[in-house]
Amino acid sequence: MLQFLQLIVSGAAIGCIYALLALGFVLIYKATETVNFAQGDLMMVGGFIGLAAMTLIGLPFWLAFLATIAAMALVGMGVERLVLRPLLGQPAFTVVMMTIGIGYLARGLVTMIPYWGTETHTLPVPYKDEVIWLGGTSGPGGSNVGGLVMSVEHLVIIMATVALVALLYVFFRYTRLGIAMQATSQNQLAAFYMGIPVRRVNMLIWGLSAAICGVAGLLLAPITFVHANMGFVGLKAFPAAVVGGFGSIPGALVGGLVIGIVESLSGFYLPEGFKDIAAYVVVLVMLVVKPNGLFGDNLTKKV
Repeated sequence: MLQFLQLIVSGAAIGCIYALLALGFVLIYKATETVNFAQGDLMMVGGFIGLAAMTLIGLPFWLAFLATIAAMALVGMGVERLVLRPLLGQPAFTVVMMTIGIGYLARGLVTMIPYWGTETHTLPVPYKDEVIWLGGTSGPGGSNVGGLVMSVEHLVIIMATVALVALLYVFFRYTRLGIAMQATSQNQLAAFYMGIPVRRVNMLIWGLSAAICGVAGLLLAPITFVHANMGFVGLKAFPAAVVGGFGSIPGALVGGLVIGIVESLSGFYLPEGFKDIAAYVVVLVMLVVKPNGLFGDNLTKKV
C-alpha cells in the first residue's frame, strides 16, 4: 500500500506538469481556436531562462522564478504579435504548422549556443533531493523505517500547481481582464462589438500561456534537469488536454492528473515500455467512450 501511495504521489506530481502545459493548450484554443504545439518547447525556454537567471545573473531561486514568469510572458506576447498575428485569416492548418515551426526554431536556437544548449544542466533549487517521511518507526541511527517517503520536489510541484490554479480562478472570476479573456474565448465577434480589444486580449492570452509554460519548466527542471529536449514532455500534455476535454480548464487539470497517475502505475505494474504509450492508450479509450473528453461540451451537428 505504501508503494502504491508513493506511485500515486509521484504520478500526480508529473501529472501536474502535464496539467499546466495542457492548461496552456486550452487557453489558446479557447481564445483563438488554434492548437499551439510549441507548448513543450516554450517550457524548455523557460527552464533555460531560469537557469541563466540563477547561474549567470546570480538571482536566488524565488527571484529567478518571478523573472522567468515575466520573461516568458514577454516571449509569448512577442510570438503572437510578430509571428502569428500576420496569419490571421489563414486556414487553421497554417497556424498549427507555424506553431510546430516555432518549436523547432526554439530548440534549434538553444542548441546553437556552445556548451549551454548541448549539455544537461542541474537547476540549483534550495530543495534539491530533499525528502519528507510520513509515518513509520525509528530505526537504527535515527533512520525512519516503514514510512511513506515524499519527495520535496514532487510536493513543491503539487503545491505550486494548486496555488497557480487558485490564482487563475481568482483572475478569471474577479478581474476585468480575466472576464474580458473569457468573453473573447466564448465569442470574439460579440466581444469586439462590446468594446473589448480582441487582438490585444489574444496577445495577453499567449503571454499568459507562455508564463504558465515557464512555471512548468522551473518546476520540472529539478527532476529531469534542463536540456534542449525537455520540451518533449509537451507530447504528453496534448493527450491530457484531450482526455479532460479540449476547451475545458478544469478538464486540463484533471486530464493531466489522470495521464500522470496512469503513467506512473503502468511503469511499475506493467511490462517495460508500456509506460511510454500509456498516455496514448488512455486517449484512444477516451475517444471511444467519451469523444468530447471528461469535461468537454457535448456538441451535435445535424446533417
